[in-house]
Amino acid sequence: MISISLGPLALPVGPLLLLAIVWLAAWLATRIAAAVQPSSVPSEPHATPKGSPQVSAESAGERHRIGNTVFHAAWIGLACARIGHVAGATDLYLAQPLSLLDLRDGGWSAPAGWAGAVAWLAWCGWRHPAGRRPWAVAGLSALLLWGAGQWWITRSLPAGLPPLPLLALEDGRETPLPQIGAGQPRVVNLWASWCGPCRQEMPLLAQAQQREAQVRFLFVNQGESSSAVQAYLAHEGFALRDVWRDPTAALGPAVGSRGLPTTLFYDAQGRLVGRHFGVLNGPALELRLRELREPAH
Repeated sequence: MISISLGPLALPVGPLLLLAIVWLAAWLATRIAAAVQPSSVPSEPHATPKGSPQVSAESAGERHRIGNTVFHAAWIGLACARIGHVAGATDLYLAQPLSLLDLRDGGWSAPAGWAGAVAWLAWCGWRHPAGRRPWAVAGLSALLLWGAGQWWITRSLPAGLPPLPLLALEDGRETPLPQIGAGQPRVVNLWASWCGPCRQEMPLLAQAQQREAQVRFLFVNQGESSSAVQAYLAHEGFALRDVWRDPTAALGPAVGSRGLPTTLFYDAQGRLVGRHFGVLNGPALELRLRELREPAH
């Protein structure tokens, strides 16, 4: 599953999953802290009674701090994930510096992010021994849940191109999607003329189609008539090849996406090797194209 719909909104599954995991990890850390704190309360005769307002306030403050540390680790992890991704594609981002701030491009390095988050929790645990157990359990739980979530997302997606019939814009001929450009790497873009983000990324994709000889770009319109698609392309001046219509908008649900634009990347064997929900920018598209041009052996 790539995205879900909530009323009029289409939201990417990955960020929603991460948000839920971070919240759950913070809640788990505070619950564990609450369970272990009573044993650490002083028991000397002159100590403040365990149930006194002073101790209760101190315990609540400690739990709050432990939970907040998990959120801080998440922010640090996100920063490290972005830095790690950009470091692996510095030539692309230096050529388009503003793309560094475009966080919609899916440019995150999960290993770098988890390394940063774990390092922060370890450092906090070294400084504050009382938080070691809550942070260790929270961090391990978050990592396991993230791995399980990524496995579920991957398993829910079809491995190849769905065998759906598409209609060519130029002559209306019907062709099953897997047969269009068979044997070539393919970029399949799901779009509509009423979709603002689709219109925003269309010039980038049109330029890529013109210069890429090894990769075939398929522009699959979702649910619009031939006249509407032709009028839009003529008005914008796009000379696109391989424009296809999906009259019933069945391809989106078939690939696990409930919103537009959605872009799918398939290797020469027709296997799904990448996906993107939302607007693509230059570095994000080029990185995906590099993977298609230079498949792993």
